[in-house]
Amino acid sequence: MNRLIECVPNFSEGRNMDVINQITDVIRQSKGVKLLDVDPGEATNRTVVTFVGSPEAVVETAFQVVKRAGELIDMRQHHGAHPRMGATDVCPLVPIAGITLEECAQLARQLAERIAAEASIPCYCYEAAAFTPERRNLAVCRQGEYEALAEKLASEKGKPDFGARPFDERVARTGCTAVGARDFLIATNFNLNTTSTRRANAIAFDVREKGRPVREGNPITGTPKKDENGNVIMKPGTLKGTKAIGWYIDEYKIAQVSMNITDINATPLHVAFDEVCRCAQNRGIRVTGTEIVGLLPKRCLIDAGKYFLEKQHRSTGIPEKDIIEIAIHSLGLDDLKPFDPKEKVIEYMIEDNDVKKLVDLTVTGFAEETSRESPAPGGGTISAYMGALGAALGTMVANLSSHKPGWDERWHEFSVWADKGQAIAKELLHLVDEDTEAFNRIMAAFGLPKKSDEEKAARSAAIQAATLYAAQVPLRTMKESFKVFELCRAMVLEGNPNSVSDAGVGVLAARAAVLGAGMNVKINAGSLKDRAVAQALIAEANELIARANEQEIEITKIVETKL
Repeated sequence: MNRLIECVPNFSEGRNMDVINQITDVIRQSKGVKLLDVDPGEATNRTVVTFVGSPEAVVETAFQVVKRAGELIDMRQHHGAHPRMGATDVCPLVPIAGITLEECAQLARQLAERIAAEASIPCYCYEAAAFTPERRNLAVCRQGEYEALAEKLASEKGKPDFGARPFDERVARTGCTAVGARDFLIATNFNLNTTSTRRANAIAFDVREKGRPVREGNPITGTPKKDENGNVIMKPGTLKGTKAIGWYIDEYKIAQVSMNITDINATPLHVAFDEVCRCAQNRGIRVTGTEIVGLLPKRCLIDAGKYFLEKQHRSTGIPEKDIIEIAIHSLGLDDLKPFDPKEKVIEYMIEDNDVKKLVDLTVTGFAEETSRESPAPGGGTISAYMGALGAALGTMVANLSSHKPGWDERWHEFSVWADKGQAIAKELLHLVDEDTEAFNRIMAAFGLPKKSDEEKAARSAAIQAATLYAAQVPLRTMKESFKVFELCRAMVLEGNPNSVSDAGVGVLAARAAVLGAGMNVKINAGSLKDRAVAQALIAEANELIARANEQEIEITKIVETKL
């Protein structure tokens, strides 16, 4: 899985578009990140920016953009409706895929330290990156706002985590920045078949973490109860990490429960949906659908789709696109208007559609591309694709078995196998393009200049590195394709007997994939100068080939007995 994080810096400038554009141009010109949104506010005099990319690229870009904002914005001249304490007021990192919140917190601390050291902007660390419990709360870090910085910097309690020093002219200009890490926040509205804001609010109070006040006498109009300290006693709601209210939307002529899910691990989107449905039904109301405000990570829809499939006792080992379609229909995401995942899912928004992939071709197009006189795609690529087809066949049998009449009690058993098959196929489809990319690296290395001795040495090293990679990629294909035997053996022995021949063909495809990729390991290893490395690669390939031949013979014999 590709590692992906989001950064949402808030800059203390929302009126001067020239300054805003100079700041966001830093992001536009950075490699490895994609600018998703720029939202300036005149009244707040604040711009919220969203960009995503690999952790390394995002952290580097975040440093550069904070530094640039510190050069362009003079906090001595800033006035706006929103609380603020610096040119870059806050800079949170948000995990999206393949990275944990704890890892983002560590990156945030490193970023804050660098901003303080290299850009001379003092930094506080908040939320998951905080060094003390009280500083998890952004309001504590920003207490007194910009106007209180001189006093805070002079005190032991108020000094920043990095870059602590007296309030000088530099700090007066840049202010301080809060750098943090937080989980992704989903802003969602649940559509109700009512126009009653009061009913919507009642449902919101049922579910939101804060809950509702406990009252004397009448639960609606009674006097709120207070504890010995004078604080109103609250009855908590059922959903952790959520904030919610009810409102009426004139545009749609319906009431909604408007919710921010601030902890999607504690309360995933599908859990919130089901709970709002339950509480609405208790009040005689139906949830007709869900509206997503802004963007959401792909995993939220994948988890939702699998959740609803499991409730139906259906296999979750189906293509990603199908799982997302189940999520869209189950959550009613297209209730008010069409829901296009390509416009709402972060991972899809950052895909580089200009990069042509072999796996995106039609079956005919793939065959035609292979047949052309260019040497790539070649045998290694075809081997990876054959392995993917073998995994797909085994997965098909698992899915058919999961839904076979009379086998309902075994749906989960086959769903687990189908999930394994989808994972194998996904990795092999990735290797389809990776094998061609490995060949392209060799061609690029051969194209390097070779006029001087230094250039010749560099070119030779590049060729050897590319050749080693070109041998390692098909070895990965061999190892991944070998996993298909376990899947297909299980389906031959336990799966739907009407599909035993399909599992058998999957075995044949897997053997062809292993043997074909093995040939590519050997031909590339033959060009390596490091013979010890070359022989180790060839030995590992030969062992996999021998085992693949054994597996193919054993499993096809079983298939023959069942035909």
